[in-house]
Amino acid sequence: MRIRTKRIYNEPERSDGIRILVDRLWPRGLSKEAARVSYWAKSAAPSSDLRRWYDHDPKKWSEFKRRYFAELDENPGALRELRKHLGSGTATFVFSSKETQLNNAAALKEYLES
Repeated sequence: MRIRTKRIYNEPERSDGIRILVDRLWPRGLSKEAARVSYWAKSAAPSSDLRRWYDHDPKKWSEFKRRYFAELDENPGALRELRKHLGSGTATFVFSSKETQLNNAAALKEYLES
């Protein structure tokens, strides 16, 4: 399994493999057809409270990951469901944030690969 991350507003590509939306909210202004998402891992996304607290502040990144990983540890059902969809090929975690490095998709990828 190879996991990539990509902004959902970027054009889908064949090399994306399975596209998994890892946000709790559906991206604004994007139809399901345009998103070409295979699975929406809403239950594996950070809680609304954590997302609002983090607010994409780079100074909070380490603490965000710690809190998010704790949420994931407490939610094995969501992770089990997500892993069912990953398969053995390429999977791309798509997200709506303008922050392309320090976001929940990158954190989720790190969590699953550790």
